[in-house]
Amino acid sequence: MKSNKLIVIFLIKFFGTYALLFLMYSYYLKNTQKTGEVFACSPITKTVAKQTVFILNNVGYNARVEQHTNEISMKLFVNNAYISRVIEGCNAISIIILFISFIVAFSNKFVITALYILFGSLIIYFVNIVRIAIISIAYFEFPQYETILHDLVFPSIIYGITFLLWFIWVRQFSNWKK
Repeated sequence: MKSNKLIVIFLIKFFGTYALLFLMYSYYLKNTQKTGEVFACSPITKTVAKQTVFILNNVGYNARVEQHTNEISMKLFVNNAYISRVIEGCNAISIIILFISFIVAFSNKFVITALYILFGSLIIYFVNIVRIAIISIAYFEFPQYETILHDLVFPSIIYGITFLLWFIWVRQFSNWKK
């Protein structure tokens, strides 16, 4: 009986947190992205694209981004070659929402949970920017491997770090570790 109650509590906390954060993020996107005659990405997507350019420029590439004129994306150029688009799905916010929902579902004391969410989200965010920079370099240097890099290698990085953070949380910090 107790295990059923724990599972129900877990599901309510997980899906409740996910729904709340998803609705908040959807509202944010609705009010910050623009379509029609003028396209504009959300500020977070623009920031991720600009931070990626910062990394690329600091490792020896000449990179820049510009708003795509026909869609909600940022065009990423490396050494004046149009390499890829940075879209809303590239900013890691959806993954961070999933991460937070899982941590809340296995929550511990408020301060520990809040700190883990903060630092875990920052880790995911920064790993994602490095991931986009590396994939941009890989696209530039090895364009023939674009599909395997985009569809297999690079998603495994962001999902792998998220899974590792979940695993550490459950094993080291959550009340469920027993």
